[in-house]
Amino acid sequence: MANTEAQRNVLMLCGDYMEDFEAMVPFQALQAYGVSVDAVCPGKKAGDVCRTAIHDFRGHQTYSESRGHNFTLNATFEDIEVSKYDGLVIPGGRSPEYLSLNDSVVDLVKKFSNSGKPIASLCYGQMILAGAGCLKGRKCTSYPAVKPVLIDAGAHWVEPDTMSACAVHENIITAVTYESHPEFIRLFVKALGGTIKGSEKRILFLCGDYMEDYEVMVPFQSLQALGCHVDAVCPKKAAGDKCPTAVHDFEGDQTYTEKPGHDFTLTANFEGIDASSYDALVIPGGRAPEYLALDGSVIKLVKEFMEAEKPVASICHGQQILAAAGVLKGRKCTAYPAVKLQVVLSGAKWLEPDPIDRCFTDGNLVTGAAWPGHPQFISQLMSLLGVRVSF
Repeated sequence: MANTEAQRNVLMLCGDYMEDFEAMVPFQALQAYGVSVDAVCPGKKAGDVCRTAIHDFRGHQTYSESRGHNFTLNATFEDIEVSKYDGLVIPGGRSPEYLSLNDSVVDLVKKFSNSGKPIASLCYGQMILAGAGCLKGRKCTSYPAVKPVLIDAGAHWVEPDTMSACAVHENIITAVTYESHPEFIRLFVKALGGTIKGSEKRILFLCGDYMEDYEVMVPFQSLQALGCHVDAVCPKKAAGDKCPTAVHDFEGDQTYTEKPGHDFTLTANFEGIDASSYDALVIPGGRAPEYLALDGSVIKLVKEFMEAEKPVASICHGQQILAAAGVLKGRKCTAYPAVKLQVVLSGAKWLEPDPIDRCFTDGNLVTGAAWPGHPQFISQLMSLLGVRVSF
């Protein structure tokens, strides 16, 4: 429930088969900035999960869909009191199709709208706003397929010129897809009364095929939303190329499961990359580090950042690269528990990730065990960079 010690308290309206990124990126980004976020779903309670959907654009006439991560709710819908929250976030995906027909959901959204509190809705989420009668006379955008519904609801349709477009009308922020996240989240932070300082930083992401889906996109877009310049590179690939990703989840087996994730688009060329032009390095986990750790050019790049004592943030299996680069000797470090042997053999002092979302900072080095730790992981990197969000 709403955290009275947080700078702001936000409610996220979830449902089964909401889009995976459209739930987790704003959920963890806002927490990293010091905002308390309660995620609820009608008919479910805190600790229950919502299935998510991965929607991607792979050359067909519409998006593809596959199963995403399981999203764990942290609050109970029936216990919600609108007065305790400063804003509402509505992810897209397929869940808004049925949530827009739920009377308790419609009533909740009407209360937020009538109060004038910020509402940030993404992609298909605007169907819920239409069902609640919140869009009449308001400028609004969305995923293009939702356009007829919004026009019939009385909205002034704003044609998106890109899949990253956003629109703002009074207290309502709308966006097209998860590609909109950087501006979408930044606009919501501003609507909550937040200001961002120290964002003139340049950050490099070291990517590879089958890196973990969340572990690249959540920190990537969270840092972009702060106004940082963020580049993503991969050996033997160029700007505009894609890396396939993996969804690693915990579903009751003795180790994590894997499913295909989104395709991630690189923003810069690896060849010729200059470490001196960046302020920090981020290394996502997943399976990519297994082979990237064998690449001499990757090892050289990592050593340059560490020798310059620039912030380096590595999560999950990313520490396999740090171990191979020989930069962990004498350093305090955590990682996904299965990587412990490699981290210890490399000379690091192992820090137990208990609970699994715990992250640590040792000098210029931030390490985390898995994607549930993103709020701490991003927040600790922000501290090293001198980037702050205040309300």
